[in-house]
Amino acid sequence: MEVFAVEGLPEVQPGDDVARLVVEQTDLRDGDVVCIASTVVSKAAGRQADLDDYAPGEQARRIADAIGSVTGERKDPRFAQAVVEESEEILTEAPFVLAVTRFGHITVNAGIDRSNVPDADLLLLPEDPTVSAAQLRADIRERAGVDVAVIVTDTSGRPFRLGQRGVALGWAGIPAARDWRGEHDREGRELSATVQAVVDELAAAANLVTGEGAGGTPVAVVREFAFGDHDDSDALYREEDSDVVREALREWSL
Repeated sequence: MEVFAVEGLPEVQPGDDVARLVVEQTDLRDGDVVCIASTVVSKAAGRQADLDDYAPGEQARRIADAIGSVTGERKDPRFAQAVVEESEEILTEAPFVLAVTRFGHITVNAGIDRSNVPDADLLLLPEDPTVSAAQLRADIRERAGVDVAVIVTDTSGRPFRLGQRGVALGWAGIPAARDWRGEHDREGRELSATVQAVVDELAAAANLVTGEGAGGTPVAVVREFAFGDHDDSDALYREEDSDVVREALREWSL
């Protein structure tokens, strides 16, 4: 398997054709997995906002005050309001805001970014990354005549571990997971619980070559990845009624 960043992409602007930009900068092949950072998907879709666009409500002011009292640093209630508006549910309000996005991803500050946004204060996540991935896949097929998979990626922190890693927010043309249940290990024991989050692993591999900061390489291609002869699953986010961590967070307060 080969993973490489797509070099030479310009700064993406609202309305840009991301698929065309990618196709112009690399020779894609059938079976490639194109991993595209959510930042460029959001920029092309005009998902930028300014803090002055938000009028803080009672919940946002409470969040800002709670974080300030814990960290000693003032939290802008306008930013807190943006997080509230981009969230289906707020799981924790302090010492940081952990939010459930409208498409099921759980992350700090609803994934709102304040880095590499030259023309606005904030960059919001795509409204539906799986829809975006499907559209990008269709656009790439139309422009390059190749059948690829597309993963819309982001970086996210991890409970119990330091550091961030790449994760998949949306995907098309590839199952979310390899389902190993029913297969056997080397000793002949049947696997009963192993489901491998393939799209997250490919997103993390892509992040190794695209990097963070000012690199300007938000797209990576994974070539010669073989899913293998396994059952597959498109489930990546836990069902709410079986998510014991989410339930515990609802009952926890600082």
